[in-house]
Amino acid sequence: MTKYVIALLFSGVMFAQEEVKVGDVFEIGQPETRTYKHIEFPRANFIIKRGGIANYKNLKGQKVVVTSVEDKNDGTVQIKLKRENGNRFFGSHAVVAANFEKALDNGELVAN
Repeated sequence: MTKYVIALLFSGVMFAQEEVKVGDVFEIGQPETRTYKHIEFPRANFIIKRGGIANYKNLKGQKVVVTSVEDKNDGTVQIKLKRENGNRFFGSHAVVAANFEKALDNGELVAN
């Protein structure tokens, strides 16, 4: 019986998290470690090559908008994010990708 209750709880959590759609606004939170694991920001050398400034500390608190939602074959939901004010991330990248469920669970993305 407890197996069914646990399965029911997890299925409810999965359905609640998959309801992301284009146009939803989130805030970038503080990662648990030094770097963001589930939001795929470019490495510093790629930012510098494109003329940007690699400062990851200024990301916290930035508002981002979902531009596309894609269901992957392994069951994860990948989203593309752009800044709400229209500026580029680090002055060089317009869009970044993220694993929606893991970023939300670890606090890298915070619902508004």
